[in-house]
Amino acid sequence: MRLTHFSDYALRVLMYAAARGDNLITIEETAELYGISRAHLMKVVNQLTRAGYLKAIRGRSGGLALAKRPNAIRLGDVIRATEPDFALVECFTADNNCLITQRCRLRGALNKALTAFIQTLDGYTLADLILSPKDFGIKPAA
Repeated sequence: MRLTHFSDYALRVLMYAAARGDNLITIEETAELYGISRAHLMKVVNQLTRAGYLKAIRGRSGGLALAKRPNAIRLGDVIRATEPDFALVECFTADNNCLITQRCRLRGALNKALTAFIQTLDGYTLADLILSPKDFGIKPAA
């Protein structure tokens, strides 16, 4: 299984916001930090804000901050909110035309693996991933 760039970027934004603590982050600085398109990152941030993981503070000195404590943000929930689907193979889709679906055992095995993957992520929170600002190349304030 491979996560989309969208989910990858969502986790990275949350990790950066957690590392910054009470300091607000911006889309611009985060895009520059990770070398990600600002336009794409804006979509990610909008989704995270709608899902309740980030809060946006408007105004000249505004920015983004975590909307929940890091230990309340389960990785599995973030992935569920950011992945468009979990159709690992054709038989997981609504337009399945696979000839052997009725007798195939692959679907059950893959579904079990997918469930284990998500359950494993549910066992971790953003708090488990927190790095220090210096890990992002940010020098401490003097």
